[in-house]
Amino acid sequence: MNDLVVLEQVARSYGEGANRAQVLRPTDLRVRAGELALVMGPSGSGKTTLLSILGLVLAPDEGRQFLAGEELTGKSEAARSVLRRRHVAFVFQQFNLLESLSALENVMIGLDLGGLRGPAARRRALELLERLGMGARAHALPRDLSGGQKQRVGIARALALPGGLVLADEPTAALDSTSGEAVMGILSDLARREGRAVVTVTHDARWAGHADRVLHIADGRIEREERRTHVAVAG
Repeated sequence: MNDLVVLEQVARSYGEGANRAQVLRPTDLRVRAGELALVMGPSGSGKTTLLSILGLVLAPDEGRQFLAGEELTGKSEAARSVLRRRHVAFVFQQFNLLESLSALENVMIGLDLGGLRGPAARRRALELLERLGMGARAHALPRDLSGGQKQRVGIARALALPGGLVLADEPTAALDSTSGEAVMGILSDLARREGRAVVTVTHDARWAGHADRVLHIADGRIEREERRTHVAVAG
């Protein structure tokens, strides 16, 4: 597997002067295409900051960052935004669906961002929803979907983007255990079958069996890493 993301001694601080606090301490990390990495740790441990740096939402204060072989150190926000649209897809805890649009239309937005529009985008969006078991609900509004169904639409939207890096921030936190299990199985399949690099932040240790690696973070530092035997669960 190839390294899609590389962090070398990357760190991030907030505040100024005496109020300056280092939230992410110098960190090395490699994320490979075809793997699911789980990031676990208590609140305030630096998980969200790490995910934001990986997704090019935040720039590190120190160290070097590479994405798809390209060094990002010193790049402008505009350049980072272009790379983010090209390489990164997000799955959110609260789904972030547009409530006035159907499931199909929400997925088509992702395709539009990737440059695919019109009938071709509609066909592709339907294919993605069918694949995630949501074909029959393609025309439903988010208010008429369960939490698990909303998250499947969110994942379909992420799949609609061309990015090889999928970042999921607590994607099961708002779901019951059955829906959460199904969503983690889908994310695992994205890595194993499609060769995407998937990084998932979670508090829930139950999902470790879906991961290739579990990264334990505390006080802004990855303290240890577990390599896991992947257990596939159908979603």
